[in-house]
Amino acid sequence: MSPGSSHSTRYKAIVIGGSAGSFQGIVKILSALPDSFPIPIIMCLHRLKHVRNGFVEALSLKSVPEIIEPYDKQPIKKGKVYLAPANYHLSVELGNYFSLSTEEMVNNSRPAIDLTFHSSSYVFRDKMIGILLSGANRDGGLGMKSVKDKGGLTIVQDPAECMIDTMPKAAIDLAEIDHIYSIDNIISFLLKLNNIKYES
Repeated sequence: MSPGSSHSTRYKAIVIGGSAGSFQGIVKILSALPDSFPIPIIMCLHRLKHVRNGFVEALSLKSVPEIIEPYDKQPIKKGKVYLAPANYHLSVELGNYFSLSTEEMVNNSRPAIDLTFHSSSYVFRDKMIGILLSGANRDGGLGMKSVKDKGGLTIVQDPAECMIDTMPKAAIDLAEIDHIYSIDNIISFLLKLNNIKYES
């Protein structure tokens, strides 16, 4: 389904997962979005668990929308970009708020992309878009299947463009992905969504 195909289409969240090789793609996406972009973006990116400073600052240098590392029970607001804090799993809860946990690693990762996708798909169902970028393990593949199974729209970065294609290929193996896009095409898709009214 193209983003302009139905005026009744409403998205409540865009969830982006990525690991090795995804940083430049994330920077490019965030730098292209206008400050008025209405749909909240939730990012779960593998990052060094002991390095708490610098990552958000590096992203913020290029991002137009504000980037927030959410605290436990923080409400999700439109027009914000949220980033899973280092060494915490990030989940979305019914009632439209975040929860953080330090439970055991999943796919050798904390934050685990699968957990963020699973919980988001349960809450937002067909009102979410899942995007999976370059990465070196299969984290996110099962999560993308959950997004698809719950009626959400799924996008993976074109494996041919990825620095490391293990992550998007895992999603393609596990689910019938709606779109396989380059970073530039992901940006074009998101900018078209800007014409879709945000549903609170």
